[in-house]
Amino acid sequence: MPPIRRYLAKFEIGEKAAIDIDPSFHHGFPHHRFQGLTGEVVGVQGRAYKVRVRDGGKYKILIVHPVHLRKVR
Repeated sequence: MPPIRRYLAKFEIGEKAAIDIDPSFHHGFPHHRFQGLTGEVVGVQGRAYKVRVRDGGKYKILIVHPVHLRKVR
């Protein structure tokens, strides 16, 4: 199980976040092709965050649980 601080992580809108999939927690799991990408938090949906990621030449909005996100410094 991931540490409790990863469940309770808070992200502000406009903050950068890296997608780091945690295979032990299956809710809010992004597609594996987005593993390691960095995006911008653009909103909140329930307990998950909407993250805008550039994929090729387009931007995509992913709905990701905070367990699968890391803060970027």
